[in-house]
Amino acid sequence: MHERPATPAEAIERIVTIDVLRGIALFIVLAINAVTEFRVSIFAQLLPGAASSTDRLSAFVVLALHTKGFILFSFLFGVGLAIQFERFAADRQRLNLLLRRLAVLLAIGLIHLFLVWNGDILTEYAVAGFVALPFLFAPRLVLPIAAGLLLAIFLIGPFLPSIIPFPDSNWVAHHVADAGRIYGSGSFIDVLAFRVQEVRYIAPLHVSVFPRTLGLFLLGALVWRSGFFRRAAVSNALGVAACVAFAIGAGLLVAAVTGELPGLSLSQQWSWAARSLSDLLLAFAYGVAIIAAVNRLPGSRALRRVAALGRMAFTNYIAQSIILGWIFYGYGLGFFGRMSAADCFAVVVLIYAAQLAFSVWWLRQFRFGPLEWAWRSLMYGHRQALRRPEPGTAKRA
Repeated sequence: MHERPATPAEAIERIVTIDVLRGIALFIVLAINAVTEFRVSIFAQLLPGAASSTDRLSAFVVLALHTKGFILFSFLFGVGLAIQFERFAADRQRLNLLLRRLAVLLAIGLIHLFLVWNGDILTEYAVAGFVALPFLFAPRLVLPIAAGLLLAIFLIGPFLPSIIPFPDSNWVAHHVADAGRIYGSGSFIDVLAFRVQEVRYIAPLHVSVFPRTLGLFLLGALVWRSGFFRRAAVSNALGVAACVAFAIGAGLLVAAVTGELPGLSLSQQWSWAARSLSDLLLAFAYGVAIIAAVNRLPGSRALRRVAALGRMAFTNYIAQSIILGWIFYGYGLGFFGRMSAADCFAVVVLIYAAQLAFSVWWLRQFRFGPLEWAWRSLMYGHRQALRRPEPGTAKRA
């Protein structure tokens, strides 16, 4: 029997709903990264009174969006991994292709982490991808059990001993002051040196969320295998579940912020656990709402244009880091610590709109985004055709 070699998915084969979800998640990630990690030090949110340093509207938006984009991205990465696993099923080199795909992602992630921005998520995704791969070869029942256990471990994380301890409050205060000076007015070499040494202090954040990342990868793979995205429909039961999740998630978010439930004060550990569960529930509700809007909302054609951003999420994610670094760091415009959260949101909208226009224009001429093309070419071991074929010509070489 002839085995058809694996090839990249053409645009016509892609599922628009997934690309729209990815495109909207990209906006959430851009907004949160810009406001909480480029505009000020990532550790500033750990300072006393950090919430009062932004206006109420901006604080509300941050609370509503924070981590939801990362949760959706993690889930969608698992979906993408499962899609590739299926696409390569007829290829004897399937495992090698998947390992090469993750190795290339790891290499790009490390370059991004040290040379562009140490808030990089690609490195963690590559490592989690390597861990997730064996589960895709395992019996079907393994996925839901492993995903559930990993998410449960993440939720009880505040009550477990820290593998890598977080820095104390005195270190945080001094580090935030140093970050304001170096990121705000330092040269590229100054910023690079500070960024590199800061990585070890950011590492505990990645370690603490790794079970969530891996659990969401497996959950994404499970949902893909269920056929949900191929049906592209939100049932009434799922819609009701999303509404319930939103109500509970919003309530838990308020409890986490205030540290109180009706008649009960929450410890710091319980507040963190409530916030973590809230993030998962709200991300689920947001995701279902987006899918329903894409498939049911009148005039959803405009919303579907966001799919172009989703198809080029890799390129746009890296580009966002480069653009924001230039805006906020001393080797660029030097707005670090000098821009309000509200003004930063306005910048985010402008960047996102520009990326949407560019992505639509680019994909009219090319099959993939620039980094997506490089990723595929390195994975397959040979240069992929980039330009879209002329009408009437074959779509594959």
